Amino acid sequence: MKSKTVTAVVENTEYEAVESEQTQAQLASAPSLEEIRQRAYELHLQGGCVHGRDQDDWFQAERDLTEKYQAG
Repeated sequence: MKSKTVTAVVENTEYEAVESEQTQAQLASAPSLEEIRQRAYELHLQGGCVHGRDQDDWFQAERDLTEKYQAG
């Protein structure tokens, strides 16, 4: 019974390693959460600090930075 458990753990570890490499490649071409947060805050300030526009500012920040990353 132990051998099956060990095999499953090894396969899972290999999968996680491949998934981690793919995630790192995607992250290299995408803005970080910190960058999005900062840009969203800038948009909030530029928009007059209007209450209730947090999601709009966040999504706009994501679009702005994604375009920047794709162009660069």
